[in-house]
Amino acid sequence: MEKIVVAAAIVEGDRLLAAQRAAPPEVAGGWEFPGGKVDPGESDHEALVRECQEELGVDIAVGDRIGGDWPLSPGYVMRVWLARLISGIPHPHEHLALRWLGPDELFDIPWLPADLPIVRAVQNLIPEA
Repeated sequence: MEKIVVAAAIVEGDRLLAAQRAAPPEVAGGWEFPGGKVDPGESDHEALVRECQEELGVDIAVGDRIGGDWPLSPGYVMRVWLARLISGIPHPHEHLALRWLGPDELFDIPWLPADLPIVRAVQNLIPEA
């Protein structure tokens, strides 16, 4: 059975939050959507809220799911939801950096290969400024 990783496409206005990986070495420096593994007994939504609290120090409201199961490394799939901030200002607790990207900046950073098709899907869901 595949392990589930959840991720949040956090949108504020017309900007999308991207997080730069610190580890492991093979993906360090690449950009991704914040999130992480679902713990045993935890729902996808519970894991997503917890991961955003741990990684960013924020509370989020989980919105619509984006696509189905996105393939990751063997044995893993990623599930992504639109999200919005409820409280807090994102800070990189487990990442090298965070960056808010406007509509014309979405592809200015080196997204991790698994996240790139999701950026394309999210691009169509971000409201125009």
